[in-house]
Amino acid sequence: MSNDQYTVGWICALMTEYVAAQVFLEKRHSRPETLSPNDNNHYTLGEIGGHHIVIAVLPDGGYGTSSAAGVARDMVHSFPNGRFGLMVGIGGGVPTKQDIRLGDIVVSSPGNGGGGLLAGLQAQYELEGHRLVEDIQSVIEHNTKLKHKYARLYSESDRLYQSHFTHVGVSWGSCAELCDESKLILRAKRTEEQDDHAIHYGLIASGNRVIKDAMFRDKLAVEQDVLCFEMEAAGLANHFPCLVIRGICDYADSHKCKEWQGYAAMMAAAYAEDVLRQIVPQRVNAEQKAREVLNDIQNQLEDVSRNVNDLRVITSESARDVNAMAQNIDLKELPVAEGAEFNTYMNQHEEECLPGTRKELLLDIEKWAVSPEGKCIFWLNGLAGTGKSTISRTVAKLFKERR
Repeated sequence: MSNDQYTVGWICALMTEYVAAQVFLEKRHSRPETLSPNDNNHYTLGEIGGHHIVIAVLPDGGYGTSSAAGVARDMVHSFPNGRFGLMVGIGGGVPTKQDIRLGDIVVSSPGNGGGGLLAGLQAQYELEGHRLVEDIQSVIEHNTKLKHKYARLYSESDRLYQSHFTHVGVSWGSCAELCDESKLILRAKRTEEQDDHAIHYGLIASGNRVIKDAMFRDKLAVEQDVLCFEMEAAGLANHFPCLVIRGICDYADSHKCKEWQGYAAMMAAAYAEDVLRQIVPQRVNAEQKAREVLNDIQNQLEDVSRNVNDLRVITSESARDVNAMAQNIDLKELPVAEGAEFNTYMNQHEEECLPGTRKELLLDIEKWAVSPEGKCIFWLNGLAGTGKSTISRTVAKLFKERR
């Protein structure tokens, strides 16, 4: 199948997420025959709900926004008809203001709602509940090798500690063995009317640093309404429109461990599959290509840059006009402070230098006057009021008396 026929990009940060994504493909296609020059991504191609999907994973050891940006950039070049992307994987939950638990899902939505794309799925879940847990059980039954790492865990291993209580001992040590159980936050079990794992819509914070600080986590929850932390999604924003889906595997505190990562990745992938089944393929094909969207954004940014430069020119010209106006002010029109005129000191000066003052300067002038090698002009320079006129009168009187 031609690369031009793939319209949905699915990006994973970890191999665990990459495996979870692949098991939910309805059909698996052969590897791409051609790739853009310098594209070193590893791709898996397939279908879900009639959508042709290209799945990529960050390079081994790579993480953070810059690595994700590189994968997305190369994907868009190799599969030029991509319409939108999914960033699917695990994240750290923020249970400060909402009842977020391990295995829950957080979907990116700045308005704390599902938005138009997810409205139908959100309504369906509220009316009927979701079947994500059953979907995961089904794929594991068909591939029992996944059971150890990706199957559902006991709820007792979902341990949320008080924010001020940090992990005891080495970072890889078991919380059940090392940490004080009296510091656990007791939470009621979810009722039969509730889904075992909830879907939350809200703000996902993305950065290049792993968050392991419960106090910092709570601060952002209060100030910014953050529901989840992750490390890659911000790198995709400059490359294509993207929906971020995160399965919660820890609470972004010092008690982080990898125990829930496999199951959380499965939950996120199962939800992504449901999202794709809700979208009619023809609707995706009618959307603007990701490359075109980015070109439009780039053009808009260039327009803004030009407008800013034009504004700078106008501001500079205005500054010059103001300076010119200041220079053209008629000084005669300015008010006069009586007694502070420039020449008021003229009425107070001494006619000649006082005895014993200006001796060296007067001697220099005298030597200049009598020296046959002296220049024709002796230039006496100084600020107003420093005695130039007084010195001149003194010299004139001395020469007059010597004649």
